[in-house]
Amino acid sequence: MQSKRHYIGAYVQYAILAFAFLGPVLWMVSSSFKNNVDITAYPPVFLFKPTLKNYLNLFRVYPFAKYILNSFIIAGFSTILGLLMGVPAAYAIARFRLNSLAFLTLLARMAPGVLFLIPWYIISTGLHLSGNDFTDYSSLILAHCVVTMPLIVWLMISYFESVPIDIEESAVIDGCSRLGLFFRISLPLSLPGLAVSMVLSFIFSWNYFLFALALANNSTMPLTVIAFNFIGEGSADWGGLMAASTIISLPALILTIFAQKLLIKGLTTGAVKG
Repeated sequence: MQSKRHYIGAYVQYAILAFAFLGPVLWMVSSSFKNNVDITAYPPVFLFKPTLKNYLNLFRVYPFAKYILNSFIIAGFSTILGLLMGVPAAYAIARFRLNSLAFLTLLARMAPGVLFLIPWYIISTGLHLSGNDFTDYSSLILAHCVVTMPLIVWLMISYFESVPIDIEESAVIDGCSRLGLFFRISLPLSLPGLAVSMVLSFIFSWNYFLFALALANNSTMPLTVIAFNFIGEGSADWGGLMAASTIISLPALILTIFAQKLLIKGLTTGAVKG
């Protein structure tokens, strides 16, 4: 009897937690199929006639496909660049015990993005990384690397440290170079961590708002900035905002679902060393 009560109590707690996390998401998705009158109605309207008007208006009134492409370009290239620079840096820190660099990486990861905004704006202006689409893309991609690369380095350090040093020592005896150790041994054994770093880096960059708000022009704006524009000083297009927010959420959701097994394996593997 006591065991049954324990299970019931656990299920109730799980249900409350699920509602707390999924409730706002379900409300956002359902509201994207409502008109503005039903969205703002009180008491809330749960039975309504679904409409695709909000989604259709996104592509009729705005160049929304261009904004989606902008988000993919910025998030994709910043993730690739962050991996190219962050993974070798993490390997060096892990293998050569560069604790001071690890500490600086942690500080960069803890620092809020707004701390880098003004310095980066001054740097990008001084280097003339603005004025056309290519330079604006470059400025945003490099700015997002400021946020994503410390995350990649910090995650990958634990994975490289979990690779037994005995394996690399045996490979060195067989004539393997330091570069060969990285590409042939440590990196393949750390692929789950690489997947975790890639997914989290893409999601962070995809959702990041601050740098795009300050650095993007009208033709390079990502989705996050466009969604912000649905709220004006005296009015708000709640239907458009909910539809845009739903579309913004889809890539991260789809990526997480397809990479779920690698994410679980990566998060558990990196937590245990040796």
